[in-house]
Amino acid sequence: MDENTPQEPQNNKEETTGTENVLPTSESTQTQSENTMDFQNRIPLEELSAAATSIREELAKIIIGQQEFIELLIVALLSDGHVLIEGVPGIAKTVTAKLFAKTLDTEFGRIQFTPDLMPSDVLGTSILNMKTSEFEFKPGPIFSNIVLIDEINRAPAKTQAALFEAMEERQITIDGTKYEMQPPFVVLATQNPVEQEGTYALPEAQLDRFLFKIKVDYPSLQEEISILKTHHERKGSSPKGLIKAVLNPEKLAHFRTQTQKVIIEEKILNYIAEIVVKTRTHPHLYLGGSPRASLAIMNASKAFAAISGRDFVIPEDVKRAVIPVLRHRLILSPEREMEGMTTEQVIDMIVQSIEIPR
Repeated sequence: MDENTPQEPQNNKEETTGTENVLPTSESTQTQSENTMDFQNRIPLEELSAAATSIREELAKIIIGQQEFIELLIVALLSDGHVLIEGVPGIAKTVTAKLFAKTLDTEFGRIQFTPDLMPSDVLGTSILNMKTSEFEFKPGPIFSNIVLIDEINRAPAKTQAALFEAMEERQITIDGTKYEMQPPFVVLATQNPVEQEGTYALPEAQLDRFLFKIKVDYPSLQEEISILKTHHERKGSSPKGLIKAVLNPEKLAHFRTQTQKVIIEEKILNYIAEIVVKTRTHPHLYLGGSPRASLAIMNASKAFAAISGRDFVIPEDVKRAVIPVLRHRLILSPEREMEGMTTEQVIDMIVQSIEIPR
């Protein structure tokens, strides 16, 4: 008994000490478990990022330079948005858009807009079937997945208006019947900024339906030399066979779902809202951005983050999206337009005036 008596406090002490050590160990285990769950809940974007890289590599076989142009096309595709492409003739606007469509295992359609083009030439029309004595709808070229509209500003207002419902709601209504567009549905439209003969200015309501307006510039000297060498080595052979499909509609739908799940913190949302709201009150602007512009910046920022392999948006993603999203949605005041100021300069002024969230 005497030998066991001193051992009881010792055992109790050991038990107490063990109990004291269990609590922090349990908290540590719980924290590690939460961190593990957070890690497991991260969005796996490696495949998406790799697919974006593959598209760039495929187009690089033919297209020299134009990295920003191609990246914005990929972002628009992931954001389910349409793109307006502006540039002088001969700088591969149409070729790049066509080859970009070839990297997708989808249907591709091209429409050449002209001043005499009618809405039925784009949407389709109902034709009387003599056998059944009933009208049958014959779909127009707009019923495709990737639709390239060349020189969109050459068609009159009636034909431009025919695109509104298709671009915004992914459907058209003919004779009271709705016809759905099969996803993916993306419009890539080109226009020439310098040729005014026989052109029509796009209405603001239509411009607002384009996610991006991409301005394509002339290539640099080294890029021009590379273009000449590439064409010389190709010796007139068609470049179309060199491009292979990277994405199919199912995989693209999966990537779009992942892109929508990219995390965007409230401070980033506030940053986007501040930029757009300030365009509505800026003295240099006659017309500012709409809530659709805010949504476009948010969706594009998520896509920029996704192709970078990140599942969260940072302010730099927002900055990359702001100019292509807003440049065609803003209208300068007459005084600033006469001074030669551009909307891009005003956008830069607004972005620099707003504190970057940290």
